[in-house]
Amino acid sequence: MTPWSAFVEEAPRVAEIFTRRHRATGNLCMLGTLRSDGFPRISPIEPRVFEGMLVIAGMPGTTKFRDLARDPRFCLHTATVDPNVSDGDAKLFGTVVHLPDKEVHARFAQKLFDDSGFDIRGQEFDHFYVADLTGASTVEVVDDHLDITIWKPGEGERVVRKH
Repeated sequence: MTPWSAFVEEAPRVAEIFTRRHRATGNLCMLGTLRSDGFPRISPIEPRVFEGMLVIAGMPGTTKFRDLARDPRFCLHTATVDPNVSDGDAKLFGTVVHLPDKEVHARFAQKLFDDSGFDIRGQEFDHFYVADLTGASTVEVVDDHLDITIWKPGEGERVVRKH
């Protein structure tokens, strides 16, 4: 499993761009899942980095979490409104793993309350998903070209330059 903490060590550039874009959008990302009919679904989500894990949690009973319960594969894309991608763009790929640890849930709920005022303390999580990352990529505009940084577990980052 490649949790967030290991990803940051193996892919520092990709992690930095993801973190910057994630913060710039108020934590908003677009989550790609697979519907029951096999077609893709795109849903907004606000993932959080917590205790070395990328947590993909949200409102219970939503279709995106039903999708992940059925097929744990996902793509997470930083929300981008700039067609010139001047601040970079990042995508993370992987699977989710349900973490049933109630103590982690309680600490997460407290941290969320401390950071945002959103209060879910004492509530049960239908799903508490953490990301097992299997790949990632970024796009950056540099001078007159694009730099595409690609990461896979155990392989480090590599840059493909497009002119």
